[in-house]
This record gives sequence, C-alpha cells and structure tokens, in this order.
Amino acid sequence: MNVSREQLHDLINIVDASEFDVLYHVLSKFIPEDTPTSNEIEAIEIGREAFRQGDCVRHEDIDWN
Repeated sequence: MNVSREQLHDLINIVDASEFDVLYHVLSKFIPEDTPTSNEIEAIEIGREAFRQGDCVRHEDIDWN
C-alpha cells in the first residue's frame, strides 16, 4: 500500500481535536530526534582524537567560579 502525504493529511483532518496529543506522540516516533550536521560530526571527531591523545582537562580541574 502506498499512502500519499495527501491521504495522511485527510486522515489528520478528520481526527477529533481531543485526540491530537495521542496523534502527535505517535507521529513523533517516526521523526529522528537529532541529525548532526557535518560541522558537528567533525567537532565530535576532533574531540575524540584530543581525548585519545590525552589533550583534555578533567572536570575536577576546572574552576567553575
């Protein structure tokens, strides 16, 4: 079965407003929570490499004041 976006819209339009919360939670399960950008992926790799080389500061050594 190939459901179109229009068919989904039509279904949403007939759902009673009292069910919108349920519908929202069901549909949100199909949306990725977060997709990193290429810049974010690069920053993560740089951080991992710095950690592997021991080039990092321990949390306890940071003056948070």
